[in-house]
Amino acid sequence: MTDKQSIERPGRDDLVEGAPLVTEEVLDGLMARVEAEGADLLGPDGLLGQVTKAVLERALDEELTVELGYEKGDPAGRGSGNSRNGTTPKRVHTEIGTLDLDIPRDRNGDFEPKIVPKGATRLNGFNERIIALYARGVTVRDIQAHLAEIYGVEVSPDLISKVTDAVWDELEEWRNRPLDAIYPIIYIDALVIKIRDGMVQNRPAYLAVGVDLEGRKHVLGIWIGDTEGEGAKFWLSVLTELRNRGVDDVLIVCCDGLKGLPDAIEATWPQAVTQTCVIHLLRASFRYAGNDHRKKVAAQLKPVYTAPSLEAAEAAFAEFEAGLGQRYPAIVKLWRDQWETFVPFLAFPAEVRRVVYTTNMIESINYQLRKVTKNRGHFPNERAALKLLYLAVRNITTERGGPAGTGTWGWTSCLNQLAIYFPGRFNIA
Repeated sequence: MTDKQSIERPGRDDLVEGAPLVTEEVLDGLMARVEAEGADLLGPDGLLGQVTKAVLERALDEELTVELGYEKGDPAGRGSGNSRNGTTPKRVHTEIGTLDLDIPRDRNGDFEPKIVPKGATRLNGFNERIIALYARGVTVRDIQAHLAEIYGVEVSPDLISKVTDAVWDELEEWRNRPLDAIYPIIYIDALVIKIRDGMVQNRPAYLAVGVDLEGRKHVLGIWIGDTEGEGAKFWLSVLTELRNRGVDDVLIVCCDGLKGLPDAIEATWPQAVTQTCVIHLLRASFRYAGNDHRKKVAAQLKPVYTAPSLEAAEAAFAEFEAGLGQRYPAIVKLWRDQWETFVPFLAFPAEVRRVVYTTNMIESINYQLRKVTKNRGHFPNERAALKLLYLAVRNITTERGGPAGTGTWGWTSCLNQLAIYFPGRFNIA
């Protein structure tokens, strides 16, 4: 019998690397037929579907030829112990629609196609299209409608769920991947999503974003909380998970006054500085101010968070408290309650302040996550929420900077100042 790998294909030597697989002559012939017969390009019986069917069936025939070790009709196959045995009809879903293929068989039943595997009813590209739609926040019902309208494919909600479940192993690997030994800055923030667990409830989804020594930002993890007021026990479990994945030290943790988080930070990374997000403080302050006074509140608070020293900040805030603070005591209380975790910011030079004073960077991620979750109404369970959030984060990371993460403006100057402010904590050489 001829060796499987030695079967020659006529004309292969004429192929030129980089040349188009479909020549202009072939395209001209196909388009001429479309124009002459008034055929559709797309749709179940369209030209693209017919070409794809022909190519797949030809490729399957080639696979069987390699499996048997001789060409169709070749006398060398006589007495070989195996031979072609007709075809089996099979319907598969693809990115261009549903195709009815004729899958070749061998008499011994040993043939295992690689292009269209046994038992597969969807080609890989079709599954990826479903996952891409899901990751954009498209609801299951809308995915069904889209596939039916564009590709003429009818799929069930269970099928969509099964396809998206395929990313769960990838998600688990991502959630448990090793992390760097040190992140100069970690941002922690939350967004609220709705999850049905007996009844629909608002649940917080927490994100941690770390800035590495190169100034690259990485989403370190996603956690679904039980309530919007998680305690130190919850946060200790989250931060311990990060430490167990390799994070031995963090210089600054920037967050939004999440209950119990400062204590958990101190227990996990005793030398870390906990910094309240100034932008969050300002936004919370504006909620207590009347519309006609918000600009005045902003103007009078600016000297507080731009103060060159702690003493100057205290003096500026005392002036605010004696003025507009009399009208809005809730703003005064808000700042007093957060003062201990606000003041570390004042000791930093301008290069560091620009980077750490706000969680806007992580909020921009949260903004995009809200876009993909708002159409969902609510999630049936925590697992479904994590799947979508992970896929959305994966999309954001890919679009912005790939696995290396996105950069941080002014990072070199910031890193040099951090090396002075935190001596011996890392080597910037």
